This record gives sequence, structure tokens and C-alpha cells, in this order.
Amino acid sequence: MARILITSALPYINGVKHMGNLAGSMLPADVYARAMRLLGHEVLYICATDEHGTPAELAAQAAGLEVAEYCEAMHVAQKEAGANFKLSYDYFGRSSAPSNHALTQHFANVLEEKGLIEERTSQQVYSNADGRFLPDRYVEGTCPTCDFEKARGDQCDNCGRLLDPVDLINPYSAVSGSHDVEVRDTNHLYLKQSVMSDKLRAWVDASEGWPNLASSIAYKWLDEGLRDRAITRDLKWGIPVIDHVGNRREGFEEKVFYVWFDAPIEYIAATQDWAEETGSDWERWWRTDKGANDVEYVQFMGKDNVAFHTLSFPTTILGSGEPWKLVDRLKAFNWVTWYGGKFSTSNKRGVFMDQAIDIAPSDYWRWHLMANSPESADAAFTWEEFQLGVNSDLANVLGNFVNRITKYCASKFDGEIPEGGEHGDAEAWLVTELQTRIPDLVKFYENREFRKAMAETRAIWAAGNEYLTQAAPWSHYKTDIDKAAVGVRVGLNLVALFGIIAQPIIPDAAAKILDAINIPEGNRSWNFGDAAGIVALIDALPTGLPIAPPELLFTKIEDEDVARWSEQFGGASE
Repeated sequence: MARILITSALPYINGVKHMGNLAGSMLPADVYARAMRLLGHEVLYICATDEHGTPAELAAQAAGLEVAEYCEAMHVAQKEAGANFKLSYDYFGRSSAPSNHALTQHFANVLEEKGLIEERTSQQVYSNADGRFLPDRYVEGTCPTCDFEKARGDQCDNCGRLLDPVDLINPYSAVSGSHDVEVRDTNHLYLKQSVMSDKLRAWVDASEGWPNLASSIAYKWLDEGLRDRAITRDLKWGIPVIDHVGNRREGFEEKVFYVWFDAPIEYIAATQDWAEETGSDWERWWRTDKGANDVEYVQFMGKDNVAFHTLSFPTTILGSGEPWKLVDRLKAFNWVTWYGGKFSTSNKRGVFMDQAIDIAPSDYWRWHLMANSPESADAAFTWEEFQLGVNSDLANVLGNFVNRITKYCASKFDGEIPEGGEHGDAEAWLVTELQTRIPDLVKFYENREFRKAMAETRAIWAAGNEYLTQAAPWSHYKTDIDKAAVGVRVGLNLVALFGIIAQPIIPDAAAKILDAINIPEGNRSWNFGDAAGIVALIDALPTGLPIAPPELLFTKIEDEDVARWSEQFGGASE
């Protein structure tokens, strides 16, 4: 069994995240973590709120709160939202934690000693109206590449290009809206990514298990020529820039580290905090001189975060010369789109996690977002597709199967697994299906091919319905009760199997199913075995075991629901 370290891109602190954020990193990381645990691997799933940078200050200002107070409240809100969606973090930390301060400052000092950080004079936008230099996200204007009129100073949301605020056309202050801005000289620390270009390319060349989306973005940046990047900003909220003796660096008293320098370091710092809280050893996960060579490190993120995870953060790790663990597998996702546009936290566009949980149970969302995972292209969300997926896959295929066979057992066999009868053609067909589909399902999860894993899961559920059609125990009950008993017994074993394979995706419904047929906690893992073991799955439950029909698993989404949600949140009319 392997040791698997899993991180998902840190959700930003400026509000509860929308469903696109959930689908693009946190949820697939959770589904993968759950599956790997079920397969018997030792898993550590780490995440945290990303609390520094300009949007945190702007959001706090809009809320009328001090930044620290705002971040504390939003961390609690985001942790609660994750719990509502059953995200199984082993630890959910904060990038503002003292551990991340210490580790970020450590890396900065080591990188400067190695000649990879240097102080430079650069030009930066200064707002006369605000009386301050404006960090990149405080500046907005027209993108010089695609002419998008609301590009931010660090990145254009329309074309995705990383920008420098001084490149914007018609720049203005995002704080006051004033166009009374000018470019002035200021000093910042720069991470010399260009020096690391050859080493980074060799590392990317040697990487395996990356989707084309991730590797193509990394190569695009390398081919265009890596630019050195400023890693400090003119902000008050953030990790202070200190010198080697622990004092604020001269000339940087009003500056902090750039959020994209410290945020990935929080993966390590959060693991340190987890270890302190649980009495565990964090070094065996992150230090290759302390056992981390045996760890498989898997990162999950949206495509807009790829460049930072494949180039900037590895520059920090590799450049330090210290024995830190680098990512092995990187899973990048496209975007879930909202009726032709992007979900947007800043523009309050789309459905957000705190709203979604009031609309429908978390299982509904988890299934829909994973079954339509934006792996190879952007995936469009519509209320109608949400309705179709829940009603067809969950209610009709899975829910109807569980309901039919458990209720029939309760009414005809006193709610116990019946004995008697021998397997026939229907059971032989079913075994052949399972011997093909179960290994494929496991392979898809191991390869992080989530759409395929969801399709295979649904196909296994559908095979159960086809089996009941062939076995037809209700047709045989009056003439051959042993034959009916076989159909019911195998059907109930399928209920157990279906609940077991559903656990990574729809954990609440899976628990209801497995509880209803009295499957012990220790028997819920994915010990499917080889072909012979799969044969045994259809007769694994002991005869005489009491079962009970579970409460209604899935309530269908009605057209009236879709109409109400479309009116409340927007839809095709936008």
C-alpha cells in the first residue's frame, strides 16, 4: 500500500466559494482521497484558506472589518461549507498561521543566500487619490492582449494572461475608482525564475501522470521564457519581510510577501500544524531525507493555478537546495461555466456553496459535478442538466434499484437474506459484467479519470437493474421460491456493492444504504480481489442477515424547482 499526500489549491478567503471552485480542486481531491483510503492506502489530504493579498484587504474593507477579523470569520465559514459538502480534509489550515510565516521567511532567506532572490527597483502604479502604491490587484484597466476592459493588474480573467499593472491600458485604482494614477519607482524582492528555467524544464520533462492541460501550460510558459517575478507587495496584511536576524528588512517595513509566494508554502505549514495537533510526524510527508521519498504527492487545481504550481512553487522548492518533496502527479481542471460565462466570486455570479446546500443535498451536487467534471474542456452548468443527472442516475438507476429489492425482501422474505437456489444464466452474465467493470472502476480512480469513474459507477448500477430484469424474482416467487430467493439474495449483495462503490462520490447516501443492510464498518473497504474474488461478491452476505429498506435516498428534482432556482439565481435568460 502507498502513502499518498493530497493537496487541493487553497480556496481564497474573499467569501464562500462557488460551485466552480468546488468542482475544480476541492471536490475531486476529496473523491480521490476517499477512494484511495478505501483501497487501503495511507492518505493525508491537506487544504487551507489562502488569506493574504489584495482581495482580502478589499473584501474586509467592503465588509467594514479589520482584515484579521474578516479572515477569521471567512475561515470559519469556508470550513463549515467544506463540512457541509463532506470534504474529508485531514487538516484545513490557514495561510496566516505562524507556521506559514516562519516557513515563508525561511525559504526567502535561503533563496536569497542561493542568489535566487534579489532586490530591484521597479515601476509600480501609485494612486494620488489613495495616497499609496497599488499592488497588482488594486489596479484595473484594459488588457493589452485581448482588450478586455476589466483586467486586473496581475492577470486578465478573459484571456488568462499574467500581467504587470504598468502594462494595463487606461489603468485606475480598484480601491477608489480614480484614474489619477501614475507610475513611480519602488523597490521589491524578485524571485529569479529565469535562472531556474533549464532545471524546471528538465523536471517537467521527467514528470508523469500530468494531464495535457497541465503540461501544456507549463511548457507554454517555459517556451515563452520565464520572467523573474516580484515576490513582495505594498500591503500591510501579510507575512512581513524580515532579514537574517529576524528584523523587518530595511526599506520593506510597509511591504509583505506576495500571496502567490507564501500560499503554496502553506501546504507544508498546514501539515506541520496537523502534526502538532495530532502528534504525528510531518517530515515523513515532506522531507525526502526523512522518508518522504516513499510518498506519492498529488496536487489538484484549476487551470489558472497551473503556472504557479508547475513553475513558481517548484522554483522555491528546487531553488532552496533542501530535501523537500516535489509534486509527482498534478491534476488540473478546466472551468465549470455558468450559462456561457465564468462563475465569479467577486461578481457574485453563479451558485455558491452556502446557497447550494440549501437547494439540494450535498450528494446531488457531488454526483453532478463529478459526472460532468471539466477534465478535457470547460463544462457548462445548467439547472436542466443538474435535474437530469440527479433524477436519472441517482433516483432512477441507483435509488429505484435499492428501493425495489429491499422492499421486496422485507415483504416476501421477512427482511432477511434468503437461502436456497443455485446460480444460473443471469448470475453468470452479472459476474462477467462485474469482472470487467470493477477493475476498470479502480483503474479510473487510480488514474484520476473522474468522468470515466462516474460513468463506470453508473454502468455497474445499471447492470444491477438489468440483472433484476433477467432474474425477475417476483415472477418466480409463486412457482419456484428457491429461484426467487437467488434473485433476491444476489440483488441484496448488489445493494451492498453499490453502496460500497458509491462512498467516494455520495457518502451520505452510501452510508444509508450500507447501514440499512447491516454492513459492518470494517467490511466497507474496496477489497474486491481478483476475478475469483469478484465472483464471491454476489454471494458475500450471510443468509439470515436482517435488512431493512432505507429511507428515501433521493427526491426527484421537479420542473417547478428548476424554474424557481432559475429565477432566483439566473439561468438561460442571462
